[in-house]
Amino acid sequence: MDKKNDPKKIDLERSMKPSGSYIDSLSDFADLLGTIKQAEDAARELLNETSVSAKTGSVQNHGTKQADNNPPVSEAPSADIQNTQTNAAAHESAAPGAPMAQEAVSAEKEPTLEELMEKLDSLVGLENIKKNVKSLINYVKVRKLRKENELPNPPLSLHMVFMGNPGTGKTTVARILSELYKAIGVLSKGQLIEVDRSGLVAGFVGQTAIKTSDVVKSALGGILFIDEAYSLAPDIGSGNDFGREAIETLLKQMEDHRDDLIVIVAGYSGLMERFITSNPGLESRFNRYFVFEDYNSDELYAIFSLMCSKSEYVLTDDAAEYAREYFRRLYDQRDDNFGNARHVRNFFENIVSVHSDRVSALENQTREDLTKVIREDLEEAAAG
Repeated sequence: MDKKNDPKKIDLERSMKPSGSYIDSLSDFADLLGTIKQAEDAARELLNETSVSAKTGSVQNHGTKQADNNPPVSEAPSADIQNTQTNAAAHESAAPGAPMAQEAVSAEKEPTLEELMEKLDSLVGLENIKKNVKSLINYVKVRKLRKENELPNPPLSLHMVFMGNPGTGKTTVARILSELYKAIGVLSKGQLIEVDRSGLVAGFVGQTAIKTSDVVKSALGGILFIDEAYSLAPDIGSGNDFGREAIETLLKQMEDHRDDLIVIVAGYSGLMERFITSNPGLESRFNRYFVFEDYNSDELYAIFSLMCSKSEYVLTDDAAEYAREYFRRLYDQRDDNFGNARHVRNFFENIVSVHSDRVSALENQTREDLTKVIREDLEEAAAG
């Protein structure tokens, strides 16, 4: 049988016609159909082989590179390629051969109530805040005991107002509170979600309610901390403002999730008073006020010393004396823009930069050179 009449053979010259060329005869057309059928059979055979390999747990590398350090994902349906890739991406940090996260990764040990109270006590200053937090924790613990003994409890709102200047530890205390409430069972998760106006307010009508609701959803089981919350309250006579929509949405969400959500609003004292009185719903829900006083000069120096110690920088006696005087002068001359601990951190970072420049110019630097901070470092940092 010649080549043209053999159904299992293909005329190479005719099969190589350019795309769009005409078919000369019925024989050519038959050859074309045979080519298509062969291609379909080959594709079907390859698919069957791939399915069998996936079901038996072997990993076939057909043009797809497995992510580095990813353990092979076994028993995955061959058609569910996207799920396999998702599992691999979720475990990209695992060591080769490590089990899947849901089987072997244990949760990090959570701090005990005693450890968290020690963490609170270790904060510099904030004595009135520490006292109020401890009193609040004791109140909640007794409420739980009364409930366990089938005794009635008056209504309780744990939403709070933190008032004070920047850098006075508001966010730090909020974070510790979220962990404390988790430890005593008031909150189910204990996470702290930090936002400001930009995290709640959208630029188009109808979008702010959605945006605020999404943020609240992420905070369920923990604390929603809204910094500079007064920016949500529109000024009198300013007309419609999306901040008002955020407040209304927030109030509704607080009511809907009152058993597993705590909201803390924070900002400057005077502005926060205006915020709370801008809406009757806010006044009824926020009835616990914490006032964060400015750090005095000794407390500022203590914060600075802790920063140095944690980074293993050692002040000479002359440098330490300069630092004490610097913070004394800073506190006495403070204004409405006083940054408290933020100012201390900025000063510390400037010192580290100046110290690095000085030490880099030395030859054969010793360990002492790398840790010792001299008075001139502080003077240059303060001038800069």
